[in-house]
Amino acid sequence: MIIAESVAEVRAQVKAWKREGLRVGLVPTMGYLHEGHASLVEKARSLCDRTVVSVFVNPAQFGPGEDLESYPRDFAHDCALLEEKGCDMVFHPDASVMYPPDFATYVELCSDMPRQLCGKTRPIHFRGVCTVVTKLFNIVTPDMAFFGRKDAQQLAIIRRMARDLSMDVEIVGCPIVREADGLARSSRNAYLDARERAAALVLSRAVAVGKELAAQGERDARALVAAMRAVIEAEALARIDYVDAVDGVTMQPVDAIQDGVLVAMAVYIGKTRLLDNFIVGEGAC
Repeated sequence: MIIAESVAEVRAQVKAWKREGLRVGLVPTMGYLHEGHASLVEKARSLCDRTVVSVFVNPAQFGPGEDLESYPRDFAHDCALLEEKGCDMVFHPDASVMYPPDFATYVELCSDMPRQLCGKTRPIHFRGVCTVVTKLFNIVTPDMAFFGRKDAQQLAIIRRMARDLSMDVEIVGCPIVREADGLARSSRNAYLDARERAAALVLSRAVAVGKELAAQGERDARALVAAMRAVIEAEALARIDYVDAVDGVTMQPVDAIQDGVLVAMAVYIGKTRLLDNFIVGEGAC
């Protein structure tokens, strides 16, 4: 497995692969990898000839007071997992490589999409996401890029960005990977102590309630969201950032539950902000 720290290294290797006619897949990550990330690598390997994984904690998507400095990092562990999963190259740049001192160009959607859900309390987050993903696409020039559906708003925004900017890359969304007890896998789960870890199961319990109501025919979005909020509010360690039902493509709020609606949440367990969601009409996600 190649470990590249410079843009030039990545470009030279990808160009060599493409001269051989090989398809290249990209899995963008911020490191501290878990089985959710591993599933993205496995999907990339199943559809592409070579797989590149970026490991970069992107400062541009963290706002003031967020957990940039404390975000968990373990590059040796990441490399061991990636080598085991058959990754061909890891791109691990320093922040100065991605954002030199005079960096001044950003990419953002000028629509309501990034202002919904997570964007309500993280106003610069998706500008940072779009900027770093655009840079990674330009550096790696992948044929396909793989993202987890746990970050459903991010996935929808990246799809729109790639469409609007005519990016020559196929965006592939992959199912949420869960622990045996239902908790969605997340690097931030490492922040949870034992009591908080037990309390965090309230997210997946709320998802189960929402799914069941939708399956039973509940069509009032406010009623479904209220039932999910009630589950979360019963947990003393939980504090809701949002629970919303939105169109799964546009991220706009909806009144009626129907196939394709995204029901998403962000919930603080103690100081740790966790995400979960489901899409009405889809199977496990």
